[in-house]
Amino acid sequence: MQILKVSGVRSYRDLVAWQKAMRLVTDVYRYTESFPKAEVYGLTAQLRRAAISVPSNIAEGQGRASTGEFKQFLGQARGSLLEVETQLQIARELDYLRLEHCTLLLQQCSEVGKILNGLIAALPRSR
Repeated sequence: MQILKVSGVRSYRDLVAWQKAMRLVTDVYRYTESFPKAEVYGLTAQLRRAAISVPSNIAEGQGRASTGEFKQFLGQARGSLLEVETQLQIARELDYLRLEHCTLLLQQCSEVGKILNGLIAALPRSR
C-alpha cells in the first residue's frame, strides 16, 4: 500500500471516497425515515444495509495488508453502491421517495462511484 502512504493517506477517514460514502449513508437514513412502516424490514432495511456497506468496505479494505485486498474491498464497495442505486430506483417507482430526493441520492452514488473507480485505477497492479 505504498501509494497510500506517499499520497498522504494515513487512515480510511482521509479518503474522499469514504467521506462522500458516509454522507450518502446519512442521507439514505434521512430520506428512508418516511418509508412506509411495512417496509421497515424490507426495502428500508435493505437500502440502509447496502448504503452502510459502501464506506464499511472502503474502511476495511484500507486496513488490509495488501493492495490486492484493498482493491477487492473497493470492488465490493462498488457492488454495494450499485445495489443502493437499484434500491433507490425501486423506492422511487413505489413512490416511497420524492423525485428530488432520489435524484440527489443517485447523484451522490454517481460521484462516489467515479471516485471509487479512480481510486481502483490509481492503485498499483497486484503481482
